Amino acid sequence: MNMTPSATKPMLVVKVVGQMLFFFGFLAWLDGVVVQFTHPEWLPMRVSHLLNVRTDNFTIAMFFVCALGFLMWRITAEFLKNQEKTRVA
Repeated sequence: MNMTPSATKPMLVVKVVGQMLFFFGFLAWLDGVVVQFTHPEWLPMRVSHLLNVRTDNFTIAMFFVCALGFLMWRITAEFLKNQEKTRVA
């Protein structure tokens, strides 16, 4: 399957979105873990006044967002690397 360069643009977008989800999901998860160790009494509180989600539930959700972003990033990176190999060969 030989893709044209214009067909790889959506894959690059998915790769960048995956990187962003991984990075910010990891930071939010890490923040929740630090709160859990330093101030466990804050866990039942809301994340912010705009988001009606408990801190511990938000931390769990961000772990899954981080994992999803990492999978998106790695799968598209491997796909683009293999695509580049087939284009050169």
